[in-house]
This record gives sequence, structure tokens and C-alpha cells, in this order.
Amino acid sequence: MLSIIGIIVTFIMVFGGYGLAGGKFAVILHALPHEMITICGAVVGAFLVANKSDIVKATLRDFKVIFVKPAWTKDDYLDLLWMLFQICKTMRSKGLLEIEKHLEKPEESELFNQNAKILHDHFALDFIVSTLRLMTMNMDNPYQMDDLLEAQIEKHHHESLETSHALQSVADGLPAIGIVAAVLGVIKTMASIDQPPTILGAMIGGALVGTFLGVFLAYCFIGPMSQKVKAYYDDHSKLYIVIKKVFVAHLQGHAPQISCEMGRSNIPTHEQPTFLEVEEMQQNRK
Repeated sequence: MLSIIGIIVTFIMVFGGYGLAGGKFAVILHALPHEMITICGAVVGAFLVANKSDIVKATLRDFKVIFVKPAWTKDDYLDLLWMLFQICKTMRSKGLLEIEKHLEKPEESELFNQNAKILHDHFALDFIVSTLRLMTMNMDNPYQMDDLLEAQIEKHHHESLETSHALQSVADGLPAIGIVAAVLGVIKTMASIDQPPTILGAMIGGALVGTFLGVFLAYCFIGPMSQKVKAYYDDHSKLYIVIKKVFVAHLQGHAPQISCEMGRSNIPTHEQPTFLEVEEMQQNRK
């Protein structure tokens, strides 16, 4: 919702200010089609040259991220802590063998299927399941497990941010591409140097639309989109760190309640439930 409001505010303020200053929209509208063809065509071509096909597909997919709500809310983190509490409690009271039967088809397990959001996050589900598999294979060194899980999180985070980096590269190049379009317009104007000043003025104004579009699109749209995608995947990475902290604390021999507190303390402040909220959840949920 904020993204849509931001786009509307940008258009109103930029073009409203131009109109209030006495600017003529006819000049922009006349030049807009061919300037957009030049700029967008160059951007698409450069984007395809610079990126692999999987990054191109992922970038198209991630455009929806710009308009979605925050990836994880306070209630989502509470649900996650409850699930991890149940897993740690089961391992502590019934042993690792009891966990194994939940790992073959986690989507059918009562430990996992109560948390639909985790089931739909394929990396999070695989991250939890693979970690539990390692525990059942007697990988019980908390320091080695910490290093391994941290490496997995960093790898996934780096790959997730490739689309953000690709968009940021577009934003960085757009002003220069706008100048290319403007220079072409100036070349066209110079070829008509024998025309009256009113015509030349309109042609020069049209050429400058290219520079305007390059800067406008870069700093008002593509750049912010890149940051929104980055923020989305940063939020996901914080979730995985919570999972890691809980499992490492469990391997260090802590009680399930303490392990969950280790995870809770790493939840971002704006979404972080209080200690009492987590304690109440552990006591009252069934």
C-alpha cells in the first residue's frame, strides 16, 4: 500500500509542480513516445546482456514484492517460535528418533502443518528439515552447526539479492541512457537548425525529456524498487537467523524455553514479541 501511495505522491508532486510553474505538458507528451522507446529499449537490451536468464526471470517475478506487505509480522514470528518450541520439546523429551518420522513428509506432520507460512517458504522448510536430519545423524557440535547454518543463510541471501543488484544496476545506468536519448534529440535538432526559434525550442525541449526520464525513472522508481526487493529478502534472512539461533541453543543443552528465547532476542525490534508474550504462548497453546 505504501508503495502505491509513494508512486502517486511522486507523480503528483513532480508533474504538479511542473504545471504550477507554467510548464507545458504538450512538449513532454509529444516527445514521450519516441524517448521512451529509446530509453526502455536500451535498458531492456543492456539488462539482457548483463544478466543470466535465471536472474532475468527472478527479477520479473520479484516485481510483485514491491507491492506486498512485510514478509514476516509479529504473529508470524510467534507461530515460528511455537513450532520451534514444539520441535525442541519433542527432541528433549522423546529423543531424536521421534523427530525422524516428521522429516520425510513435513507438510503432513503435525509439527509443521500448523504453520502455513513456513510450509510456503521452501527454503525455510528445507532449512529446518535438513538441520534436524543432521541432528539425527549425530551432528551435535553447536559450533560446527552454527558455522554450517550461517554459511547456508549467507549463500541463500546472496543469491536472493541478485535481483536487487540487477535492478540497482539499471537505476545506476538510466541517467546516462537518458543522456543518450537527449543527445540523439540534439542531433536531430541540429539537423533542423534552419527552422524558426519556436520550432527549435520545442525540439530542444523534447530532447531534454530524455534526460528527465532517465533521472526520473532511476531515482523515483527503479532505485526505490531495488531497495524494496532488498528489504524484503533481508527480512527473510532475519527469520532464518532466528531458526539457527534456536537450534544452536538446543545443541548447547538449553531447555526449549531458553532456546526459543535465544531466537526471540534476534527478531527485529518492530516485529519482536515480548518475553511474556512468548511465555504465555508456550503455556496456553495446545
